[in-house]
Amino acid sequence: MRFHTRKWVKPEDLNPNGTLFGGRLLQWIDEEAALYAIIQLENKKVVTKFMSDINFVDSAGEGDVIEIGIDVVKFGKSSLILRCEVRNKMTRMTIISIERIVMVNLGEDGKPKPHGKTQIEYVKDRLEK
Repeated sequence: MRFHTRKWVKPEDLNPNGTLFGGRLLQWIDEEAALYAIIQLENKKVVTKFMSDINFVDSAGEGDVIEIGIDVVKFGKSSLILRCEVRNKMTRMTIISIERIVMVNLGEDGKPKPHGKTQIEYVKDRLEK
């Protein structure tokens, strides 16, 4: 799993228990998945269609640094299926895991559009072409 993004847990990210609010974490995950899909599919028009069961394994507190990891599970015809893990950067303890996040590639009409991708591409490789 590649961990692309780090977040610093600040007071405004906490719930009344003093731990990271689950909704904030899901917001960060959704944004990270969207950015990953946009880069892979080379299209700014990508939406989240589905997230599988969300498993909160541990919590994070104020001042913790977390990192968000994304892996590709499968390329569909117009979709990209991702897996996500968020962990504490310092302890490496998993905070949350999501086995399936389905991102859908859209055309100009807002409808699912085939993307033609079959494997992970890295921007550096595209620039060398």
